[in-house]
Amino acid sequence: MGVHIVPELETLNFIMPIVIAFISIFIVSLMPEPSRQRFNAILVAGAGAAYLSGGLGIWEFAFTTVATAAAYKGLSSYRYIGIAWLLHTFWDIMHHLYGNPIITFAPTSSFGCAITDAVVAIWFFFGAPSIYEVICKKGTNTV
Repeated sequence: MGVHIVPELETLNFIMPIVIAFISIFIVSLMPEPSRQRFNAILVAGAGAAYLSGGLGIWEFAFTTVATAAAYKGLSSYRYIGIAWLLHTFWDIMHHLYGNPIITFAPTSSFGCAITDAVVAIWFFFGAPSIYEVICKKGTNTV
């Protein structure tokens, strides 16, 4: 295995992943239930396989197995979808430090993915509420 150089990070490497997470959450939260939960379980399962051949050898298969199991449990529990995104966050960090980036031509893409995935995981731990409904309900509450 060759020497892995960890790319330097800039301010946008921290800001843009958060923006991307909020855009993703907003778009996905427009989906009605139960489609939202099913779609997200499938999405996180696919994300778990994104790093196959990502430079960490047999560990890629072990990670994909664990992430797929969490995603499967996510078909009936948002908490497990959140766990699967946190697993992916961990794997993003491992790739940023030791493996290949998730987007080969973007050296900091795994770092950004880690931030995005962590923010998305938090949303799932809160039950993945529809952002539209949260905003509308907040606007109708008057004292």
